[in-house]
Amino acid sequence: MTLYAPPSKHQLVRMIDNDGMPIADLPESATTPDKWLRYYKQMVLSRMLDQKIIALQRTGQLGTYPSCLGQEAIGTVMGMSLKQEDVLVPYYRDQAAQLARGVSIEELLLYWGGDERGCDFKQCREDFPVAVPIATQITHAAGVASAFKVRKQSKAVITSCGDGATSRGDFYESLNLAGVWQLPLVIIVNNNQWAISVPIEIQTAAETIAHKAQAAGIEGIRVDGNDALALDTTIASALEKAYAGKGATLIEAVSYRLTDHTTADDASRYRSHSDVKANWQYEPIKRLRQFLLHQQWWNETKEKALVEQFKLEIDAAVEIYLNYPKQSPEAMIDYLYSELPVELYDQRNQLIQRGGAS
Repeated sequence: MTLYAPPSKHQLVRMIDNDGMPIADLPESATTPDKWLRYYKQMVLSRMLDQKIIALQRTGQLGTYPSCLGQEAIGTVMGMSLKQEDVLVPYYRDQAAQLARGVSIEELLLYWGGDERGCDFKQCREDFPVAVPIATQITHAAGVASAFKVRKQSKAVITSCGDGATSRGDFYESLNLAGVWQLPLVIIVNNNQWAISVPIEIQTAAETIAHKAQAAGIEGIRVDGNDALALDTTIASALEKAYAGKGATLIEAVSYRLTDHTTADDASRYRSHSDVKANWQYEPIKRLRQFLLHQQWWNETKEKALVEQFKLEIDAAVEIYLNYPKQSPEAMIDYLYSELPVELYDQRNQLIQRGGAS
């Protein structure tokens, strides 16, 4: 049985329980509603868009898609914690972080529909596109952080990955570099308990993923990935350290993947329905909503209005996506290189000719 937050001697940072009640000293910001309402609304938008994208994929209107169901708090807090001039280097389950950074719904739909124009962000121009290869984005993030270090810029980089990526050489090499050079880098591992079909208990012999920071000589923190307040405090602290030139942080955010690995997967082949059902009690949106309700900052009327507003926004974006001008065939080459290699000139011309003929 693989469950969220398995027992460990390594401390797990938590601030509110599953019912939204405080179980630790809350930050001063928790006395006012603004930040937490922004987080909540963004998390709801992420989940509603997630549901719509899956429906589009199932009807053949969009490509294979990795849902972020149950992990909205990690991405939302990660994206909203960054300053505008910082850089996000995402992996394929970071839709919530990208939305929080200003990537539009239309851009996300375009990308997952196979259109590279979805990576030409109108906002957050220096953020990287989605990385589908496992763990390669962490080396890219270390490179960006190295540039900030060399230029003496008070900026930070956040990158993330799944628990399976921590078995890759790219992960360890990047951690080592971050430690040796004291890079302004925050690496967030979305430990959702499953690397496709491989459960965390046979993914690694380390007691926790956070422990892996020790070999690199950087700080490792384990936080409840379904607790927006704990995530906010933990990520903010890691970013402040990065801005101050005090080095990198590895954050293990413990959550649970409540859906298939992607729309091409059938998770029922390797995990039980009862396990998934049991883990729904820990999901992050309900927990933050309960906190807001306890504080009397939210109510059912506001909830209904929010859902209706986002439904209209998502439907409008889908309409734009479905009617977007189609890419020309040569686009499969045009986005690969800043300067086209001579060897591809003939192939590109052939694609143009075939496209014109059709």
